[in-house]
Amino acid sequence: MLVLGGTGFLGRRVVRHLLRRGFEVRSGSRHPERAHSIFGKAAVEAIRADVTDEVSLNAALARSANVINAVSLYVEHGEQTFDAIHVRAAARVARVARDVGMRQLVHISGIGSDPLSRSDYISARGRGENAVREAFPGATIVRPAVMVGPDDAFLTTIARLVRLLPVYPLFGDGKTRLQPVHVEDVAEAVARVLDSGDSAPCYELGGPRVYLYRDLVKTVARQSSAHTVTVPIPFVFWSMIARLAEELPSVPLTRNQVELMRRDNVAAADLPGFAQLAIEPAAIEDAIQEMLDQKSQR
Repeated sequence: MLVLGGTGFLGRRVVRHLLRRGFEVRSGSRHPERAHSIFGKAAVEAIRADVTDEVSLNAALARSANVINAVSLYVEHGEQTFDAIHVRAAARVARVARDVGMRQLVHISGIGSDPLSRSDYISARGRGENAVREAFPGATIVRPAVMVGPDDAFLTTIARLVRLLPVYPLFGDGKTRLQPVHVEDVAEAVARVLDSGDSAPCYELGGPRVYLYRDLVKTVARQSSAHTVTVPIPFVFWSMIARLAEELPSVPLTRNQVELMRRDNVAAADLPGFAQLAIEPAAIEDAIQEMLDQKSQR
């Protein structure tokens, strides 16, 4: 079993859930040395696997029967573009997996992926799904909602800001609908897809509750014992700020992230999800508490 992106936010959890199910797991990444510090040298085989390089991929996939592509990119830099990673690299993984006779390919995408979107990120995700299906028709697409956990980039940011700011600036009117899901539940879902041997073509994975964005912020503030007031900020203003922020060495906000917050991020009712995998997803309040507990222990 090979997990590409095996040291990433989702990938390392997928590795652990597969290990608990007794699979022999290989973690593939551009920096395999990181896997030893995460999992220990005896737990998994850490290999170098660069999804942008076909020679590297052939070597990585040659000794595996199944592969999970959990490689992702949220901020472009240099040659690491959304098109390069989410479209061309995704197609390359699928093609090589097909050519070496891989039994199963699980491709991690995201809810809302749309090849026709004006957002480069959302469009690349959608085009990547199409490319994967074309190269490997039996692939399983897994689309999580926004994933949360102790070291995420979403709830952690909200929790930090509600403690720092007496006034919290919302994206738009704060009415975007979100269905955040615990990253551990997504990892378990991927493990069960691989363990079942009989998966659906696509799963959409959302948490147990749909929030308005402004209500989610208030939930985080309440659990963090923070007293903050939310204020709507028009998306046009956020887009202007993001355009300037993209020129900074360390990009705090991108226009693609702003575009993501314009769109509801909710699992489709007509697609398989956690229920079909016999998983009861954790409440987001549990993830918030887990995050706060971890912070207090540092």
